[in-house]
Amino acid sequence: MKALAKMALLSCVVVLVVFAGCSRKEGGQQGNRVGFIVGSRQHVFYNMIEQGIREAAPTVGIVPIVMDGDLDGNVTSDHINNFLAMGVKAIALSANDPGGTIPAIRNANASGVPVFTFDTTIADSSLIRSFIGTDNVEGGRLGGRETIRLASHGSKVGIINFDDLQSCIDRRIGWEEVVRASDKNLAIIEIGNYTGDASRAEQLMTDALILHPDIAVIFAVGDPAAVGALAAIKVAGAATKVIGFDGNPEAIAAILDPVNGEIWVSEISQNPLEIGRQITHKIRSYLDTGVVDQSVILLPRTSSQRKMLRDKHKPPGSF
Repeated sequence: MKALAKMALLSCVVVLVVFAGCSRKEGGQQGNRVGFIVGSRQHVFYNMIEQGIREAAPTVGIVPIVMDGDLDGNVTSDHINNFLAMGVKAIALSANDPGGTIPAIRNANASGVPVFTFDTTIADSSLIRSFIGTDNVEGGRLGGRETIRLASHGSKVGIINFDDLQSCIDRRIGWEEVVRASDKNLAIIEIGNYTGDASRAEQLMTDALILHPDIAVIFAVGDPAAVGALAAIKVAGAATKVIGFDGNPEAIAAILDPVNGEIWVSEISQNPLEIGRQITHKIRSYLDTGVVDQSVILLPRTSSQRKMLRDKHKPPGSF
């Protein structure tokens, strides 16, 4: 009986040790929680950033809590404050409404929680540790050079903008800089602010083609705008060419399509997966060392035309 009692007691001790070990492990994981806020899961671009975050996080021992900011400063601010209540080690966000999120970011700083930004950032760099994104001004310049390449002298060229986001404002700045400096004497048509909504972009493009059926080229500051513009141009039977910006899968599919590719002819590409991976690694480095080696990291962007994409995606052995 004594032997059985000792065995039972030993079993209880073993069980307690196992549970204690599990608790310590779980506590360690919870201690590595980091809050991420993507712009909107309605956009493929942000879904790909989230994919990059989730791919990188387990490799560096981070538990990611990813929330959808819905392109809304109030929603994003609520997420930041909720993260603080959860005790996360750091917060990273796409600051799509910089002014609206600054009070919450200041609150995070006051609480000792470091804040990072990706894709879009805020003007006051003292409130964040590091920003990782695309060189959007230079991307806009690439779009401007494509516009000039596709347009004839004296043509009308348009821009579908998104003036609520700093990243898209920067693209517009770069595009206008190059187009206005061109010796082709191009006339710029303001198609309007599509607010991130492809259906709104379609309506704006429809209205623009009624007033200006001879628009030669349009630059869309985001791929959802290009999707909407493509639909409107097809319905109108216009000869307008589209330049997109993002490099989302729907852009590549459209450009490679025999019909759509006659309209959507060029794309300025970003690398959202790499943005997600790099911001995750940057946070891990900061949590380990307490310092950042670069406060601003701008990833390169590329310009692709139809032939380049066809060559890249053609089946093996084809010519």
